[in-house]
Amino acid sequence: MSYSRLFFLGAALSLCGCQSNPKGVARQPHFLDLSGTDTTVRAGTNFFSYANGNWVKHTEIPPSKTGWGSFYIVYDHSLYDLRSILDSCASLKNPAKGSPAQQIGDLYASAMDSVAIEKAGIMPLQSDLDRVAGITNPAGVLDEVTYEYAHGGGTLFSFYGSPDDKNSGWQMAHFDQGGLGLPNRDYYFKTDSNSRAIREAYQNYIAKLFVLSGSDSATADRKASTILALETNLAKASKNEVELRDPQANYHKLTLPALDKTTPGINWQDLTSRLTLHVDTILVGQPEFYHALASLLRSTPVATWKDYLQFHLISDMAPYLSSLFVNAHFDFYSRLLSGQKAQEIRWKRMTGLVDGSLGDALGRLYVERYFPPAARRRMIDLVNNLQATYKERIAGLDWMSDSTKHKAIDKLEAFTKKIGYPDKWKDYSSIDITRTNLIRNLENIGLWNFQYEMNKIGKPVDRSEWGMTPPTVNAYYNPQFNEIVFPAGILQPPFFFQDADDAVNYGAIGAVIGHEMTHGFDDQGSQYDKDGNLKNWWTPEDRKKFEQKANLVVAQYDSSVVLDSIHINGKLTEGENIADVGGLAIAYAAFRKTPEGKSGEKINGLTPDQRFFLSFAQIWRIKRTDKNLLLGINTDPHSPEMYRVDNPVSNLVAFYNAFGVKPGDREYRPDSTRVHIW
Repeated sequence: MSYSRLFFLGAALSLCGCQSNPKGVARQPHFLDLSGTDTTVRAGTNFFSYANGNWVKHTEIPPSKTGWGSFYIVYDHSLYDLRSILDSCASLKNPAKGSPAQQIGDLYASAMDSVAIEKAGIMPLQSDLDRVAGITNPAGVLDEVTYEYAHGGGTLFSFYGSPDDKNSGWQMAHFDQGGLGLPNRDYYFKTDSNSRAIREAYQNYIAKLFVLSGSDSATADRKASTILALETNLAKASKNEVELRDPQANYHKLTLPALDKTTPGINWQDLTSRLTLHVDTILVGQPEFYHALASLLRSTPVATWKDYLQFHLISDMAPYLSSLFVNAHFDFYSRLLSGQKAQEIRWKRMTGLVDGSLGDALGRLYVERYFPPAARRRMIDLVNNLQATYKERIAGLDWMSDSTKHKAIDKLEAFTKKIGYPDKWKDYSSIDITRTNLIRNLENIGLWNFQYEMNKIGKPVDRSEWGMTPPTVNAYYNPQFNEIVFPAGILQPPFFFQDADDAVNYGAIGAVIGHEMTHGFDDQGSQYDKDGNLKNWWTPEDRKKFEQKANLVVAQYDSSVVLDSIHINGKLTEGENIADVGGLAIAYAAFRKTPEGKSGEKINGLTPDQRFFLSFAQIWRIKRTDKNLLLGINTDPHSPEMYRVDNPVSNLVAFYNAFGVKPGDREYRPDSTRVHIW
């Protein structure tokens, strides 16, 4: 699904608080945690450190985390809330079969039965591995991949249903590149010592899974070598992260006969039929990848393909198998790539699994217990206030023509606003969930999800659907739906306070709201019209002016240095950076319209503007491992947290005035280099 998140939630992430609190959440009397500030640092020198430096100095990242701070703490808090629901459901006597309580309770119980899982070892996957072992030709390789997709898995390429970017009211089958076990294609080709070490460790990880599954070490090493070589060839045909951000360049509506001509060896009619698709046209993001895949299916020995498929089956399910598999997966993907020192406690991992698997069932119980109606009403008011301010800002732009302004305002006013939870819930009651077999439960859920998605293809899009579960600590903008979405999980401190003064809420959740709204007008979102169609609505002159301003954002972040010498990739992070810069500016303008924003009354010795900016800085109060930072630089479209604070504030004169920032200060930018887009 194509949407921009507020925060990157990687596979290793288990989301400045008071760590003595078992839920890890500090409750501050004035809503701002001023104990975390470092007044030995001037705000104009490094505002992130001024607002958060004392907290950073005295905070240790828990061994089971890749980082610690706002998002991590709130997520951890939510896990405790979710656990209380799951424990109560799992302890019910004879709940109605197919009820939400029965399904989430039994799924959680099966996931927590470590004794049975340990005893089973690789056996839950044995029938799948045997099926792969029976493949005899390249057509059988594709048959297996489609079978896995139909049962909730799938590798080799990326397949899903999504709206047609140029006809957003219609759901289509979408095929993208895929099939890699490393984070992205660049990991296969970088020649620095760290990248070479990661490839060596990946090859050792592949071999280890085969040894754990019964192969001797020599055979496992041979298989690992050929699998890495095959994935390297897949990576050669793959686009990089920046290239994937261009929606026009990754849009190709193609007929099946046309694809057959460019991918000899792949029978698209047969492939789509096995996916239960009855279509003659599909969307293909990267046709060149499938051309290369067709060639590799012909040139690569079937034995190598079988090894590749078996490895990915085992690796994908490793976190849910016995401890030897869990630890091998953790050691590579979490310890090596993200710097996580210790495995997260089992109940937290399995709570996250239930949320990701039966999110509407668990989410429905979560919002009933933990999300009061008053919070939703307060959020609606904030969203409406920022939307009205955004309209005023667009109308007052000095670089955009009236005709483009009119269309921009039309798009803004067409936003669908989703807050807290969906208005209708998915019905999982037909899924067979038992307390005795975790892997089978996951396969049954995967089969249901596949059929649910396939039933939508070739039909009008249901715009009421959500792309995140209600307990998720995140938010997003979806350009195809032209919607902004704020799950209940993020609507809690330090992001949202029901009773805080406006400076705190506008600096925190207001900036989040402004961020998501601005995604509708970033380098990607601005290419979609008010109905969610990939369609130019700009005059050529206005588009050129926008791109010039966007390039200033790219330059600002390109110059930002992380980990001594590594720079942020300004093109990869362009959309999120535009959203951060624009979101803060809109939130501040909206705040200035409130009674507090118009006053100069101090609270706890701070002016309204100072409270606003400190609140903004504290939602990004996060400390990460160096490995997690490096992984983010290579893969994450978001900038590291320090620059999500320092760069946006450095564009605002109001920040300079609030904290006495002067020319010569690090945070001071000459007017010619400040970014003012929205």
